[in-house]
Amino acid sequence: MKPEYDMTGVRRATEIDHLNRLRAGKTRITIMLDDDVLDAFRRSSDEKGIGYQTLINLALRESLGRRPLDEDALRRILREELHHAA
Repeated sequence: MKPEYDMTGVRRATEIDHLNRLRAGKTRITIMLDDDVLDAFRRSSDEKGIGYQTLINLALRESLGRRPLDEDALRRILREELHHAA
């Protein structure tokens, strides 16, 4: 390995058009997911031949299209989760 590299001809990623188009409309976040959920997305992404982050994004987008939770549904979900946690 060289002690120093000549970087005079290197362009920043922001100067490369196709890289900018890939990032347009996306935001990097950090999210905590249950191990089994992440494993399931990774397995599914391998089967489908797409990235697991893309698959998670598609699942989130699909869930946004569903009707919003009403109060009764939210209470039912919370009761179920609290029952499982106890």
